[in-house]
Parts: sequence; structure tokens; C-alpha cells
Amino acid sequence: MIRALQLLADREVALRQIEPPPAPGPGEAQLRIHAVGLNHIDVWGFRGMAFAKRRYPLSVAAEAAGEVVAVGAGVTSVAPGDRVVPYGALTCGVCKPCTQGRDNLCENVAGVRGFHIDGFAQELTNHPARLLVKIPDAVDWHDAACVAVAYGTVEHMLFDNAKLEPGEWILVHAGGSGIGSIAIRIAKSIGCTVITTVGSEEKAAQARALGADHVINYRAERFEGVVRKLTGKKGVDVVFEHTGADTWNGSLLSMKRGGRLVTCGATSGPTGGLNLMQLFQQQYRIIGSFGAPLSALARALDRIASGVRPVIDTVYGLEDFRAGLDRLESRAVFGKLLIDL
Repeated sequence: MIRALQLLADREVALRQIEPPPAPGPGEAQLRIHAVGLNHIDVWGFRGMAFAKRRYPLSVAAEAAGEVVAVGAGVTSVAPGDRVVPYGALTCGVCKPCTQGRDNLCENVAGVRGFHIDGFAQELTNHPARLLVKIPDAVDWHDAACVAVAYGTVEHMLFDNAKLEPGEWILVHAGGSGIGSIAIRIAKSIGCTVITTVGSEEKAAQARALGADHVINYRAERFEGVVRKLTGKKGVDVVFEHTGADTWNGSLLSMKRGGRLVTCGATSGPTGGLNLMQLFQQQYRIIGSFGAPLSALARALDRIASGVRPVIDTVYGLEDFRAGLDRLESRAVFGKLLIDL
């Protein structure tokens, strides 16, 4: 028997003993999971927001790092002993986006692990070998467990989509979040000027320590007004948006003419207004971004190996998963929350 953290019903999670997976089939690798990351997708799944049928019990967690312990027939890309990050979406590998390296636009996704189908919060699991990315020696388990969802998402947003360049000004919302803190570190590492928003003075101090050049407590000031002042009324080159309705209009007002807004989330609500005259007169570029392709995960791991590490708030044991989920839901966190197996 192996340990697994399973969702038994909406908002009911338990640590259980389950049967181990069978030997890996053709094209599969069996992984021993070392750590998993917590993300808002876990909160959504915990609330029952799967947007698809699923069966309980369901092992949780969409983001992980593990070690290959066995491989099935035909697998040559990985071998027992390799440390890997698994890609959480079961893409088809044969549609046009997949063959073009745009895995996150797969037309035939079989599900997302931990959301629609069993996730990674179990000691052993089988996974398609083609959806594994090797971890460089310089990257530890905990940092690697931040890559598949959080770090990879930021890598894809900033470089594949927003085309962030050294020396540009960027506004990063929710700098204390898992992806916000990563965005600050990455942007600073390439020489950008970073403005970030946070919700408390404690987080403001932490964001400054992380390297943010300007920190705005959005509870005390209107961030768009401060951004305009800081940039001499020009606005920023890039807005890193993932909070949604509460910041949407202010984000548009914070952009320079020809600026780029990239968004991957809507934690404060999914609906925002858009002045079409403002859009075309200011020549804004608004880009939606969801997940990341496998190539972004590989780049993220290389970036971590070079020293640009994710910010880890707390590492919990399996039995403390609910405490971590509650903290994530309440936003009482700075950086990433992990579960150690």
C-alpha cells in the first residue's frame, strides 16, 4: 500500500492508504513523488469547480517533482534514477498545437491531474514519459516542485507572450503570491524596473527584500495613480495581471501607449470592462495566457539552476495539506506552499 492525499467529496480531503499503481505500460514511467506544489487550481478543485465530471476519491495536486523508478516498453527519453517534473495536463501529443510545441493549446486534453483525474499527491504514480522534463543537478526537489504550474506559467507569460525585455518597466500584481513573487525575481534578474502591489505592510517589506523597486499597498493607495507618478505619466511597458476584476481597470490605466498586458487568472472575479476607444487609441496588446508548454518548463528549470529560484513560504507534510490549502485560500502567504512526501 502507498499513501495518497485524496479528495473524498467537495471540501473533504483525507490521507489514505491505496493500492500502488501497476507496472508502467508502454510509453509510461513510474515516478516516486518527492514534493508537490499547492496552487489556486487545487483550491478550485477542492471547492468542486472541476468543470467536468470526475470520480471520487481523487488524488490531489497538479504540480510535482519526482524520481523515475521504472519505465515501460519503448521508453528511451528517461531512465530509472532520473529526477523529473511531470507535465500535469494529459495532452494528446499528435494535434497541430502539440506538434508545434504549444502543448498548452492541445485540442484533445484527456484531463488535468489533480483536477479531473488523479493527481500527484501519492507516493507512486505512472505518467506518460513524453510529458516528463528532466531536472538539472543544481535544482533541488522543492524548487523543482514549483515549476510545472507556477514557475512555468510565469516563464510563459513573461517571455513567450509579453516578450519582456531587459530595462523595461513592469507592474506585477499580488507580489506576495506564488507566481507574483517568481515574476519579481525573474524580471529583476534581467534588469527590469519592477513595481508590485501587495495587501499589507508586512508583504511590502518582503517584496522590497525580494528586489522590487517600488511597492504599493493597494489597500492604502490607488495603484494606478502611483504607477502613473512613478513613470512620469507614461505608464509601464508590461502589466503582469492575474487577480482579475479588482485590478483590471487600474491595470489598463497603468499601461504606456503600446504596452502589453498579460493575464493568467481571475481570483477576484472573472468580469472586467474594456473601453474599446482606449484599447485602439493606446494600441494596447492584451494577451491571455494559460499554463505553459513543455519548453517553458525546461527553460524555467534552467533559470532556477542559474540562481533565479522561486520563493518558498512553507513546506508542509502530507497530513498538513488542509492547513496549507486554507492559507492559500485566505491569501495569508508570501511565495509558494509545498507538500513534502
